[in-house]
Amino acid sequence: MTALDRQARLAGFLYLLICLVGPLRLIYIPSTLFVSGHPAETAANIAAHETLFRWGMAGDLFIGTVLIFVVLALYRLFKPTGPTLAGLVVILGGLLPSAIHFINIANDAAALILVKGAPFLDAFTQPQRESLAMLFLRVHREVITAAETLWGLWLIPLALLVWRCGFLPRMLAVWLVLNGLAYIAQSVAGFVMPQLSDSLDGICFPLQLGEIAFMLWLLAFGARRNILMNLPKSM
Repeated sequence: MTALDRQARLAGFLYLLICLVGPLRLIYIPSTLFVSGHPAETAANIAAHETLFRWGMAGDLFIGTVLIFVVLALYRLFKPTGPTLAGLVVILGGLLPSAIHFINIANDAAALILVKGAPFLDAFTQPQRESLAMLFLRVHREVITAAETLWGLWLIPLALLVWRCGFLPRMLAVWLVLNGLAYIAQSVAGFVMPQLSDSLDGICFPLQLGEIAFMLWLLAFGARRNILMNLPKSM
């Protein structure tokens, strides 16, 4: 196994960690604990499953940290191909999204404080605290919608690097571009045309498997030249 191959597999492994932990706060907790339009039920669910909610916060901390190591591994992998593009991958795919994850935890923390109650919140009635908690959870979701722009933008320079590198299939580059455009479309629609968000999700889902395919390829095959994507030069 070459050094390049090891670096590719390391990037794939770190990427896998994010894929495993990410759905906890992004999908599982909202679908399990949050009841749209019902602050009291949502607050009761959070109070009854406080540990699960806190694990969601810990998951965001974990992702915000591991993201940095993912993009650094990708930077080392692709720097010889294009240092400027690799730098964009670090900024758009690591530094900025990581900061958003850490900042967004404050919204969950505020919601949890409101649900649990505290002496300094006695000026608010329980329904008011529950409504404020719902507000912070909604802000958390809106921040995620905004972050989807970055989730999409970083995949564009990454796709260009995959296309140029010569040791990954170019079909992955095309898929990553489509994946990135899907995220950007969802982010824009979330603010401009929120009524289309649900229907857009179904269209974008298969496109957003590009990152999964990229991660699995790195894990399974590493960095190998002339596999599927490149014909031997003699041909």
